[in-house]
Amino acid sequence: MLTSHRRKHILDTLRKTGAIIAKDLSAELNISEDTIRRDLRELAAEGLLQRVHGGAMPSSPAMGNFAARLNVATDEKKIIGRAAAAMIRRGQVVILDGGTTAVQIARHLPSELRATVVTHSPTIAVELVEHPTVEVILIGGKLFKHSVVAVGAPAIENISKIRADTYFMGVTGIQAEAGLTTGDFEEAHVKRALSASAAETIVLASSEKLNAVSPYVIAPLSAVTGMIVSDQVKSKTLAPFSRLGITITRAQRK
Repeated sequence: MLTSHRRKHILDTLRKTGAIIAKDLSAELNISEDTIRRDLRELAAEGLLQRVHGGAMPSSPAMGNFAARLNVATDEKKIIGRAAAAMIRRGQVVILDGGTTAVQIARHLPSELRATVVTHSPTIAVELVEHPTVEVILIGGKLFKHSVVAVGAPAIENISKIRADTYFMGVTGIQAEAGLTTGDFEEAHVKRALSASAAETIVLASSEKLNAVSPYVIAPLSAVTGMIVSDQVKSKTLAPFSRLGITITRAQRK
């Protein structure tokens, strides 16, 4: 089998099954595991999959910078943001992650809502400047320009002093075995700290993030209380998360 045909087969298999085991693929194609592993390395270098122990999983397309992600799944993010905003109650302290879906939460908060929003995202803080009754606590630190959020030890120390009701978490990948993942090591630490500071963590999961994996683990799915998805996502796609007891909210299109 030609290299190009073999790699196409790998990607087709990954799309159909959601995971590849190098040993099994080696037996199926009657070629060495070394050849399969080399293919996986090169496909991973092109951003077409994420290597994991023993094989590969789909990589997340949500790995671009903030500006690039503004144009990914925009309609989904709006309805997910609107559904998340509707969950916030008067008097609550909530944490909004950085990211383009969290921006939609800020934009959909009712004008009469009295609550406190904690965020390490200057973008989110600016979105709420004109909100009349939402208090904003901005966590500082080193600016991670790729995602326009604060990271580093000072950010984590300040986060540890907060006790919030709900953390609305953005991820670049959520997968039953790999858990919650993102594309930056420091950002993963900050997200983990934010989750630990909230009574519940709800994941904002537009479809490109479902069953995808990124390089850095934030937490296992046991850390998740719920997730918000589009009502267009198929039940089969959500089945692994339902089996783990995660409450799934389907955001409705108007």
